[in-house]
Amino acid sequence: MASTKPTTLWSDIDLARDGKQVDWLYLPHSVTRSAYGEIMIPIAVVKRGPGPTVLLMAGNHGDEYEGQIALAKLIRTLEPEQVTGRVIILPAANLPAAMAGTRVSPIDGGNLNREFPGNPDGQPTSRIAHYIDSVLLPMCDGFHDLHSGGASLQYLPFASMRHSGDADLDKRSLAALRAFAPPIAIIWAFSGAGTYAASAANARKVANLGGEFGGAGTVDRSGVALVEGGIRRFLAHFGILRAAAAPPASGATRLMEIKGHHYYVYAPDHGVFEPAVDLGQDVVAGQLAGHVHFIDNPAREPVPCRFKTDGMVICRRALGRVERGDCVFHLATDLSG
Repeated sequence: MASTKPTTLWSDIDLARDGKQVDWLYLPHSVTRSAYGEIMIPIAVVKRGPGPTVLLMAGNHGDEYEGQIALAKLIRTLEPEQVTGRVIILPAANLPAAMAGTRVSPIDGGNLNREFPGNPDGQPTSRIAHYIDSVLLPMCDGFHDLHSGGASLQYLPFASMRHSGDADLDKRSLAALRAFAPPIAIIWAFSGAGTYAASAANARKVANLGGEFGGAGTVDRSGVALVEGGIRRFLAHFGILRAAAAPPASGATRLMEIKGHHYYVYAPDHGVFEPAVDLGQDVVAGQLAGHVHFIDNPAREPVPCRFKTDGMVICRRALGRVERGDCVFHLATDLSG
């Protein structure tokens, strides 16, 4: 349940003012080296007149770079005369994690995408989530939370939405997903942790998208290009940009879904994982996914792991070493019905 207490973050940004403002959110953080210190999280607002509001966010996880780069570029190039309404941009939402290039914050170990709706009295990561949920999302018509696989996973780039259980909201999010026009669009058709940014947006009845645009701790050029074009089509969908300002989609969208935990394959033991399939490959239930090898005990036979269902490999582990329970693959299937 969202807290009714006010946020502890503050800013010199005036969210209601026309024009372009690029500044910081200040998150009080008192430590030995800085008694009155602040974590300064970059924020930009581009506004012209009345109209819809869209929040664009990256850096939810700090080691996911395509969205961070695309939003930094957008901040430098988007001007008030180009918009109708308001665009709010958080290019590095969990700034400590973004600066460290890590999935979670080095300050408190917080995973921002597992902290929503947040707590204004909690650790820094939880307070960031609370600000986004209690201050920004209530003023929004649309929200896009840009991700990738980070250091541990590699994805085929896609944009996505998560089922909310609200038919009208799901219809609005699906329309926004089609407007983003990725080559692959994923519908997360099963309930997750309930503490995602998408969960908060769904609770606020805000049409919202996510997406995984690369991974392996690198910068995927095609992922950056997909985000750059897609967010302009997303803004045009809400009427914030003119349609002519958004590049056309490069082709048709393949609509797919992820139905449950059986779409995932996990390492059964500690060791080195040798994959048996590649990204984009179609597989069937029972097919070999790979082996875990025991380099410290080479006489021991490797342990196989197998797919539990048919589908296309949309994600694979990017790191060789695994521990029991690490995700090594997950699948997607074409949308049924």
